[in-house]
Amino acid sequence: MLFKFLTSGESHGKCLNAIIEGVPAGVNIDIDFINKELARRQVGYGRGGRMQIEKDCVKILSGVRLGFSTGAPISLMIENKDWENWQIPMSIEPVDNTNENMQLIEAKKIINVRPGHADFAGALKYNHSDVRNILERSSARETASRVAVGAVAKLILKEFNIDGLSCVSQIGEVCYSINGNLFDYKEKIENSDLRVIDDDAYEKMKFQIDRAKNDGDTLGGKFMVVFKNVPVGLGSHVHWDRKLDGLIAQAVMSIPAVKSVEIGIGSKAAQTLGSKTHDEIFVENGKYVRKTNNAGGIESGISNGEDIVVSAVMKAIPTMKKTLNSIALDKKEAVHSHFERSDTCAVSACSVVAEAMVAIILADAMMEKFSHDSISEMKTNYDNYLKRISER
Repeated sequence: MLFKFLTSGESHGKCLNAIIEGVPAGVNIDIDFINKELARRQVGYGRGGRMQIEKDCVKILSGVRLGFSTGAPISLMIENKDWENWQIPMSIEPVDNTNENMQLIEAKKIINVRPGHADFAGALKYNHSDVRNILERSSARETASRVAVGAVAKLILKEFNIDGLSCVSQIGEVCYSINGNLFDYKEKIENSDLRVIDDDAYEKMKFQIDRAKNDGDTLGGKFMVVFKNVPVGLGSHVHWDRKLDGLIAQAVMSIPAVKSVEIGIGSKAAQTLGSKTHDEIFVENGKYVRKTNNAGGIESGISNGEDIVVSAVMKAIPTMKKTLNSIALDKKEAVHSHFERSDTCAVSACSVVAEAMVAIILADAMMEKFSHDSISEMKTNYDNYLKRISER
């Protein structure tokens, strides 16, 4: 990848960090836009108490001068407001061996693992007796960094009029069909705390979330991400690791709690005849057009000029008040799973994170196709490319 990034930080640590390598010089890095993207991640009916504490705000530490990227690595930082309550249990330096300090550390120690989380496998893999060493990094709090990085990717894509949007289509047993152009519903989606279009489904989803919360349970769901104005020719068919759909699927699948990813009609292709699956091509007014987009904008690993359409399923969050049968790692005995402050439902937030991850993949693909030293060079190459393919 040309657009590379690393994140660091723990859920209750001092801050989250990200370093982005490969951003072309000359991109307008709008801090307000990044912060608005972070705010979108924090909204959602069914979110927990942590969202009342954190008001995520990015600090740019390097790679940007006078509002524009320089071509050097960009470093981002998001402070954790809750850090003030965790300075002893999450201290980087050794702490004084006082009774008060030891009690604070012991109170935050976790030995009862949560089925469905990274606790069990992570503690065994890294040889930890305190599961908090796994929980802190495997927490979905890390996705705030990804949204900040994705916002920078979106700023690159905006230079080419490429835009993305997400929408929730299912919570628990309640689902509805999304028909037509998703961007026609953008205002409604952004004003919905569940990111849904259908009013009837919205009320039913809220009811299910409330019921799950009262029962000490959690809910998952399904969402869609769409990016428009993506040019023909991103990705490649020549190697498995250059296929655009494979890269997108891996990026979205890497989000905590995501269990499946589909491109276009996805699993429906299993029951659809070939004559109804593949998107026919027509010529209208000298231009190639399609009347369907079952492929989700990607054929054989290459973007085909249609909207990129990605759907994914997020499982119910494994941290819940309704405990599950589990084990205590220190005594190898049966216990009930640990409960850490949690959301009841975070599908709407997950959809925003998925937007960010798809934006990262598309920005990288644009840089691979059209150079990446400077945004002006990319635009020149992009314009020349569009002119060439328009003559085909």
